[in-house]
Amino acid sequence: MLRWLLLTGFYAGFFFWYTNFEAPLTREEADAFLAQIRERGADPDRLAALTRFLYEDDGDDFVMVNLIDMRKHDPKTGQEAPDQQLDRYMAYMWPALFRRACHPVFFSQGRYEALDIWGIEGAQNWSQFAMMRYRSRRDMLEISSNPQFEGSHDFKIAAMQKTVAFPVSGGFGYADPRWLLAGLFLVLGLLVRRRNR
Repeated sequence: MLRWLLLTGFYAGFFFWYTNFEAPLTREEADAFLAQIRERGADPDRLAALTRFLYEDDGDDFVMVNLIDMRKHDPKTGQEAPDQQLDRYMAYMWPALFRRACHPVFFSQGRYEALDIWGIEGAQNWSQFAMMRYRSRRDMLEISSNPQFEGSHDFKIAAMQKTVAFPVSGGFGYADPRWLLAGLFLVLGLLVRRRNR
């Protein structure tokens, strides 16, 4: 009995940390965040896309797909290598992401040139591909609106030659850790119960 209570308690803690229980962003909340971003001099086209994304908030989690091309490092400049600059950016990001149950879903190094390109220039090479899960759009905004983020974001800009990031949602239910962990705990609990009979 104690075993089941411990497993249930652990799972409940994980579930409440991993799940967004807050309501979707209101129009007023979205406008307040957008005003902060506008003050930083955001690109009008990107700001329009972000506005649509925030106004249509459904309160659910989503995944940000990132294509990244790192800058080439020239030691003669005396500047930090791009990987080091990215590490300094992530020194803020990792704790901020983890506190809000945001994490990588997939990450890989790009090893080959693009095999199919249509309707876009300069997309032959990408050095990294990453998919980052966000618990909610509010979590994403709270991370990026923190004053510490603005300084750390400079390291990201310095590290990257170009990048594309776009959000996607739905279709990841089969890989949801809440279901996987629940299934794992159920199997473990039943195996232990069977062994103790």
